Amino acid sequence: MSVLAAEHLHLTFPKQTVPVLQDINLKIEDGTLTVILGESGCGKTTLLNILAGFQKPSSGQIKLDHEVVTAPDARRAVVFQDHALLPWLNVSENIGFALQLKGLKAQEIQQQVDAILKIVGLSHVAQANIWELSGGMKQRVGIARALISHAAFILLDEPFAALDAFTRETMQQLVLDLWIEQNKSFFLITHDIEEALLLSNQLVLMMARPGKIVETLKLDFAERYKQGESIRTIKSDPKFIQLREQLFERLRVQKQTGHEVAV
Repeated sequence: MSVLAAEHLHLTFPKQTVPVLQDINLKIEDGTLTVILGESGCGKTTLLNILAGFQKPSSGQIKLDHEVVTAPDARRAVVFQDHALLPWLNVSENIGFALQLKGLKAQEIQQQVDAILKIVGLSHVAQANIWELSGGMKQRVGIARALISHAAFILLDEPFAALDAFTRETMQQLVLDLWIEQNKSFFLITHDIEEALLLSNQLVLMMARPGKIVETLKLDFAERYKQGESIRTIKSDPKFIQLREQLFERLRVQKQTGHEVAV
């Protein structure tokens, strides 16, 4: 079983006295959904960048399958908030670009791209230009590009923040479907409490100044979707609504006071 782990991570930027991250310990196991929830400035994106290998901590380490890793590799793929697609390439070319860099033959690249396009529901726009796509479609291309790398861990940096509510829920469903069908591990950061509850079986709460983990919750809402329950039914469940309101109040008070608050 693959495991991505953060061990005693600390990060302080130059000329700053308050750590961005303080003693972060986190384990992301194979086939799990982990979501980081916290106010702006608590270090969520910084933590993702360290897990991806883009940022080095001041101390502590990242381990992947018990091996210390210090740089990006093919086992971790990132989906950015702004999708970061190449505008001069069409949809298929964007998705297959990494395979092209690996030197795969054109026919093999096309076969893999076609398969991924089908999985994310974009076969009908395979030859479309990036600027012709909606926001949701662009994010699907970003997810497809991550999937084609065959990475065990998909790291998503607030990928749905700019989408309207309907499209956002459609993308949430896509993540859940991919988690079920692909058996991959997803690590997602978000400000949206409903999204955090729905897309996690491990919900990690952070607070800022310094950025640290204050609690980890084990949830079953994603598993209920896996068993056939609809997203609308789950989100309207009194248990879901109660926990959503408790988390909202906790984060509100925490932001005002700067102290941990129990659920």
